[in-house]
Amino acid sequence: MKLLTTALVAGAVLFGAGAAQAEKLVIAGRDGGYAKALAMAVEMYKAKNPGLEVERLELPYGGLLEKATISLREKAGAYDVVMLDDTWAVEFMSNGWLADLDKLGGGVDEDFVKPARDVSRYPVESGPHYAVPFVGNVELFAYRKDLLAKHGFGRPTSWTDVVAAAKVISEKESGVSGLVFRGKKANPIVTGFLPILWAHGARIVGADGKSHLDSDSALAALELYLSLKPYAPKGVETYNSSEVRDALMQGTTAMTIELWPSWAPSLDDPAKSKVPGKIEIMAAPGQVQGPAPMLGSWLLAVPADAKNAKRGRDFIDFLTSAAMQKKLALELGTPPTRAAVYKDADVVAKYRWYPAQVEALQNAQPRPRITQWSKVEAIMGDYLQLALIGEMEPKKALMEANKKIARALKR
Repeated sequence: MKLLTTALVAGAVLFGAGAAQAEKLVIAGRDGGYAKALAMAVEMYKAKNPGLEVERLELPYGGLLEKATISLREKAGAYDVVMLDDTWAVEFMSNGWLADLDKLGGGVDEDFVKPARDVSRYPVESGPHYAVPFVGNVELFAYRKDLLAKHGFGRPTSWTDVVAAAKVISEKESGVSGLVFRGKKANPIVTGFLPILWAHGARIVGADGKSHLDSDSALAALELYLSLKPYAPKGVETYNSSEVRDALMQGTTAMTIELWPSWAPSLDDPAKSKVPGKIEIMAAPGQVQGPAPMLGSWLLAVPADAKNAKRGRDFIDFLTSAAMQKKLALELGTPPTRAAVYKDADVVAKYRWYPAQVEALQNAQPRPRITQWSKVEAIMGDYLQLALIGEMEPKKALMEANKKIARALKR
């Protein structure tokens, strides 16, 4: 009896030791639609790796940034995979908070669309890969092909074309604005303005890391942007995403200077849209130079202090594989980052605008690769709206913003 008891105790100890060593993967990710994509991938990955325990956090934008920043800065080793907005990447990479994926194994292959791949490196475009592009968000432009054709306009190739079409349609179409945009200050107004600024060859922050809003090209861009307001709905200075989407789907606008991939499927849904099949999606028009839509990619990275780094890397490769990206696109509408998925016949059959979307991605511009972007964006947003509501002349608004941004960049 004593021998049997001893054997049982020993077995229990061994079982407990084995359980304590069960492999675990901890993922810090976003909530909402991105959470659904991660959840689907996790279940499929677990099926391929029996016995693996996965803990997945679903966090709002600000909550994810806060938790990831604290954990990685303090080297807490809390996560094996983190999801990052590409605007956070510079701080995380430059501080040494992320593992070098080239050294960890695998690199990032060239099927990933180049602009999204470039912001996964530090220094941008030329350094090691510290992340893999997961979500291929890009700012798009949309227009009612029936209305533009009715009034003698084709696909806009320049922002000047946009102004001309907006003017005529506003004057001749009752109950329809020439265009719509997000005029709310801070991120919304800046996001809409950036493709116009970049198309004029201007920059908020130049490659030298200095503020560059005191230029003729920036002034030309702002003046064109302000010239759009008379053809937008009344109160556009307070518009955000919901108002823009509603105007598109209700058929009360001819164009929008900003549309995101997550909005697009509803435009062809007769249950949600009054103009199904009539809206064309494209990269933002050019002006002095070609199209320059804004990149809004989400990345996946392995923290430098991850307890299970190799498993984290393996999961990222699984999640960003062509097969998984195709599945997520078809079932959840998650925008791919692989060029091959945008050309897949099944995917294009479901999303007719994908060829235009990948064209936009391939021409996409990242926001300045600086750690102070949130402060710079806030300053720019304040002065853009002052100009939009007529409280400050365009040149003065740019000069004041330039001074404040210059000071922010020195901190």
